[in-house]
Amino acid sequence: MVFIKIIKISVLCIVLTFTFSFVAKADYSSEEFQKSFFEIGYTGIHQALKDSSIHFNRNIELPVELPPIAFTHSFSRVGDIEDKPNDKLEIKYINKDIPQNHYKIFVQPVKYGIDFRDNLIDQKMKLNDGNEAIYSTKAVGSFNLLVFEKNGFQYVLSVDKRISNKVTPEILVEIANSIRN
Repeated sequence: MVFIKIIKISVLCIVLTFTFSFVAKADYSSEEFQKSFFEIGYTGIHQALKDSSIHFNRNIELPVELPPIAFTHSFSRVGDIEDKPNDKLEIKYINKDIPQNHYKIFVQPVKYGIDFRDNLIDQKMKLNDGNEAIYSTKAVGSFNLLVFEKNGFQYVLSVDKRISNKVTPEILVEIANSIRN
């Protein structure tokens, strides 16, 4: 029995060693990629959430779930984005090797929210909390959007159209439903 535990622990240590050495290599090879985002005001998600709680005087809850695709990087920024008065929290998930694996979340106070004309709405869907979500493939050229309100914020989940077969409207609704109240 003790021998089996020792073998399991040894195998786990070997797996973790290879995993961490691979991750370290991936981070090192992407240093310039990361730097380009940091130079234009992006930071880590945790820092941006701290900044957003100060900026908006309350916490923003994010979806717990992510689309079922691979990402290599995540970046975020908050505040006066592009010098517009409609401050927002912006989060990007990107795969530097697979450009179409691009997912974004925008969160802004409802009073600065985006209004959609009926001709831009493909589908209206209900969330588990009873709120309505709008799904649009027409509002932004290269992204499909799911837009909804929760806790006084408007959320926009957007995914690159090239992966719409992997990240369907139903998956975006699942992601929206993963936000805690």
